[in-house]
Amino acid sequence: MSQAVPVTIVNVGYRSTNYWVVSAATSRLLVDIGWPGTLGTMKANLKRMGVPLREIRYALATHYHIDHAGLGEELKMEGIPLLVLDVQVDAIPIMKAWTKPGDNYVEITPEGNVTISFAESRWLLSQIGLSGEILHTPGHSDHCVSLLLDDGSAFTGDLPPEAFAFDNPVALATWGLLRERGATRVYPAHGPIRYIDGRPDDRPPD
Repeated sequence: MSQAVPVTIVNVGYRSTNYWVVSAATSRLLVDIGWPGTLGTMKANLKRMGVPLREIRYALATHYHIDHAGLGEELKMEGIPLLVLDVQVDAIPIMKAWTKPGDNYVEITPEGNVTISFAESRWLLSQIGLSGEILHTPGHSDHCVSLLLDDGSAFTGDLPPEAFAFDNPVALATWGLLRERGATRVYPAHGPIRYIDGRPDDRPPD
């Protein structure tokens, strides 16, 4: 299925974590959403990459650990809804236990969250111009999800690379699912873009 408009992908990450902005023209999705207390850094990186904050339609955390979802509530205060998969709901309040006062974490509330099932994800993504789906991809934690676009781009969060998951049958099964659903190019939360077979991606960034 072809995209209605070309999709662009930019990395606005910092502190060794990649945060991906996936855009169909000016309709944008932020995949993984920043450390707590770093909204200024996130805003600066978005501006540097030419991404207006107001154009981000949703923020999606691949999982609820502080380096991936720490800015969730702060971004909601900026007018960006938090897109939550139903398998993630119970993990959100647990995240507070892993923060310290110095982290300046603003606790994520249920109010204003857009909670959907995996079956609903393709429809929701289509509303912002993206052709793809959100999949349940455990292997790092049970509530991990990945964004998979129809062009094969997979945003996998902290899913362990297949080559290092020989003792992790859950992760290996997840990689099998991603291959089955057409994933070809991996955008991880840490490290460089690569092909699903492990080869580095030598193409220049989008």
